[in-house]
Amino acid sequence: MFRKKCLFVFNPHSGKEQIKPKLLQIIDTFTKAGYDVTAYPTQAREDAYHKVVEDGNVYDHIICSGGDGTLDETVSGIIKANIDTNLGYIPAGSTNDFAHSLGIPKDMLKAADIAVNGEPILVDVGELNGKTFVYVAAFGIFTDVSYQTDQGLKNMLGHAAYILEGAKSLNRVKTYDVKVTTDDEIYSGEWIYGMVSNSKYVGGMKILNGRHTELDDGVFEMTLIKAPKNPIDWNETLGCLVIGEADGRNVITARTSKITFEFENAAPWTIDGEFGGEYKEVTIRNLARKIAVMVKAKR
Repeated sequence: MFRKKCLFVFNPHSGKEQIKPKLLQIIDTFTKAGYDVTAYPTQAREDAYHKVVEDGNVYDHIICSGGDGTLDETVSGIIKANIDTNLGYIPAGSTNDFAHSLGIPKDMLKAADIAVNGEPILVDVGELNGKTFVYVAAFGIFTDVSYQTDQGLKNMLGHAAYILEGAKSLNRVKTYDVKVTTDDEIYSGEWIYGMVSNSKYVGGMKILNGRHTELDDGVFEMTLIKAPKNPIDWNETLGCLVIGEADGRNVITARTSKITFEFENAAPWTIDGEFGGEYKEVTIRNLARKIAVMVKAKR
């Protein structure tokens, strides 16, 4: 009997090593679905990327498990090697925003079943100065907060958890002089935060004005936060973040397929939760419906 070949790339340390006690059951799920499974535990950063680029083309299906970094590396490898296959994802990180947006459950055994028995949907992918990212690229004050804030605090306070953490460094917050060009508008000024996302959640929180976010519509959701000039500005900004709505003055949102950031000085970027480099100019493009990801079948 012909059996399909599946590459399973996983980070054994992600999410406090939660995959280890479930690994045999996960592989058994793949085998019962008709796959011969090659399991590859990653050994270092970018290992998933290199494994997929080097060997991914010989497999009928690719599945990855880990946090946002493992997912990012796997997707980047698939695109780099121009691999035409579906991607299954078993989230095992601390935030798992992309999985949440796709309705992939936190339960690893349920996610494993979806990875081989679900159905594929095409989703958009981002490209920042030629570097692929899955769902978010950002600079500024809150870029580390979503990954450092205590989970219990986030569960209790939602967006306010960002604010409380960010406010700790308010007196020394860095501002960025940047010109931002979208499909329809140009914004110039001093900003403390900028984000481009293709996700309903970032850092475990719903994005601002994200009610109509779709992962396959060819556009990103952009958020910009102006540098507050006085306590009133800051309070108004905090109010926007707490209620999850932009006011168009201190907090700006827009939808765009392409966006360019031109900085006075080089700014560090976070890409899918990892440091993505420092740039004076950044061009981000939406690669529409670029990759097929397995989600729960509609039946």
